[in-house]
This record gives sequence, C-alpha cells and structure tokens, in this order.
Amino acid sequence: MTRIKLILTILFLMVSTNFVSAQKKNKTRSLSSTKTPCMDVLHLFTASNVPELGADETPSPAGNWQNGVTPPNLPGNGLAQHPMLLVGENYDKMFLVNKGTVIWTYSTGTSYEYDDVWMLSNGNILFSRMEYVEEITPDKKVVWRYDCVKEAGPKHTEIHTCQPIGLDKVMFVVNGLPPKLMIVNIKTGVVEVEHELPYSKPANPNGIHGQYRRARVTAAGTYLISVFGLGYVAEYDKDFKEIWRYDCKQPWSAIRLKNGNTLITNEADSKALEVNSKGETVWEFNTKTDLPAAYQFATAPQTCTRLANGNTIFTSRGDNDGQGPQMVEVTKDKKVVWVLQDWKTLGPVTTVQILDDPGIPEIPGQSEH
Repeated sequence: MTRIKLILTILFLMVSTNFVSAQKKNKTRSLSSTKTPCMDVLHLFTASNVPELGADETPSPAGNWQNGVTPPNLPGNGLAQHPMLLVGENYDKMFLVNKGTVIWTYSTGTSYEYDDVWMLSNGNILFSRMEYVEEITPDKKVVWRYDCVKEAGPKHTEIHTCQPIGLDKVMFVVNGLPPKLMIVNIKTGVVEVEHELPYSKPANPNGIHGQYRRARVTAAGTYLISVFGLGYVAEYDKDFKEIWRYDCKQPWSAIRLKNGNTLITNEADSKALEVNSKGETVWEFNTKTDLPAAYQFATAPQTCTRLANGNTIFTSRGDNDGQGPQMVEVTKDKKVVWVLQDWKTLGPVTTVQILDDPGIPEIPGQSEH
C-alpha cells in the first residue's frame, strides 16, 4: 500500500510540474504577443480569404511619381527597415509592408484624401479619407463607416484624423461649420461625445478644409488637437476646458509622447518640435537645415512618428514627379539612419504606423504616431 502511495505521489508531482511549466510557457507567449500585437496578426492579411480587390474597393491609379529614381547607397535597409502601414495624400491606396515586401493594399478610388491610419490589435484597419472615416477587416470587409457631407457650401464637412479608443469606439474630428470632435461607439452606433471646437469667424465655407488635422486622445484622457487653421496646438480636459496651448504657425500634427512632452510637426516651417509642459523646446529638427542636401524632402513633412528607441521618422507626400524621399528616420542627435525613396513601389506618405514598436494601438498613448 505504501508503495502504491509512493508511486501515486511521484505521478502527481510529475503532472503538477508539467502543468506549471505549461502555464509559464503560455504566460510568456501571451506576454510576448501583447508587446507587438500588430505583428501577431499580419498573417491575416495574406490568408486565402483575402481578395485582391475587395467588394468596396475602387482601383487607384498611380501618378507620375512612379518615374522617380531611387538614388544609390541610401542609409538603412529600404523597405525592409520596418514593418509598417502607411497612407499618403494624393494617392488613395494604402500599403502594408513586411520584410521589405508589400503584402497587402487597399484602394479607394481617385478622390481626396488619406490623412490618418491605424492597425488595431485585432487586425482591423481604421482610416480617415477626408470624405469619411472607416474601419475594415484584413479581408477587406467594412465593419463601420461615418460619411461627411460632400456638397460645397456651409453644410460641407471633412475628416482628416481618427483614433481607435479600445476596439469598440472611434474618436474623430469633423471639419465644418461648426467643427466638432466626436467619439462614436461603433458597436452600438451611440455618439458618446460630440463637442464643438474653435474656428475662424465669421464662418466661411472656404476655410473648412484647413480647420483641423491631427487629433489624439492622450493616455490621461485629454484631447490633444492640432488647430491647423488658427495656428496653435491645444489640449482640453474631458469637459473641453483648455489646459495647455502652444502657438505654432501650421501645426499639422501633435502627439503626446510617453515622456510627457509633445511632438509637433510644423508644416509651414518644415520642422518638428518636441516641447515640454512649460512650452520649452527640448528637441528640434528642421528638415531644411538639418538634413543633408541629398536627403531633402520635396515637400514639407506633415507628421512624425517617435519610435521606442528614441528615433523620429518624418513623412512626406513628395511631388507628382517622384522627387525626394518619402520617409527619413533620424536619431536624437540628428544622425540620419534611414532614407526611404522608393516611388516605384509606394506613393506619397502622409503618416506611417511602425508595427513592431511595442504597444497596443487602441490604448491611448501607447502608439506614438
């Protein structure tokens, strides 16, 4: 009997040890997958159920930029530098790149204009395209959409920015008379936030297009907004009381960094400014004076992305002849480590999401793009 008990005890300990080991492996696997969740879902975009052209897609012909020539010996690894999702004004085709290859695209015709894009941790893509904001699945099915008023005049509206708030809500800014920030529950259709934003008065329909660009909900739950038309960046609390402001001629984008500073892209002066809560500049990069002549952009950058390693990526929509880089990555000490100029493969770039940077995109503050 004692011998049987001994055998049973040994078997129990073996099973327990294997169970604990399996739990540790599962926990480790789970933790590693949450560090870069977008990388974990890339296989969804090359699955057999993904059509070349989705039911809601409209082909987007490339422009003359395809004649652009890639200079030799550019810094970095070209398309293989980062896995990334990108869009650009002037070309209604988004690109998903992994291991130096375009693995997925989504086209929306020939109208205007892509300005913002997100891959969520479940693989869905949220984007703004001036005339609407939309979320689609990797197999190109539309799961939600909000349309603007296209007709010219005082009722005209546009959308140039969006952000996922969890997997069931979307924040976006509607340019119009008046402009407003909205948060919509895409599962229930309920508008949870709708608040009027400042705009130039007397009201002028011709000024609608340039009212607002990039807006973000921060990790603290505040609203950080690039008031492009009035020339400043403003931060509002949940009750839309202004709690911070930074004057800037044409702030196309502003993102709150994990260090608490704000990274602002000033399109008018072709530079990025990192400013602290006191409004003091702690880092500045002027693409006209800090970039070598060989890496100069054809048009001013519109957005910046701050990577976990401290590097900053600038994007440019370029020109119709494929001149200049589409993206440049620099270190904190302003060393150029990557120049992407591949107009035969990609088009203009207004914004990019680097997919192997750690963070869950739909949690505000975790993606610095």
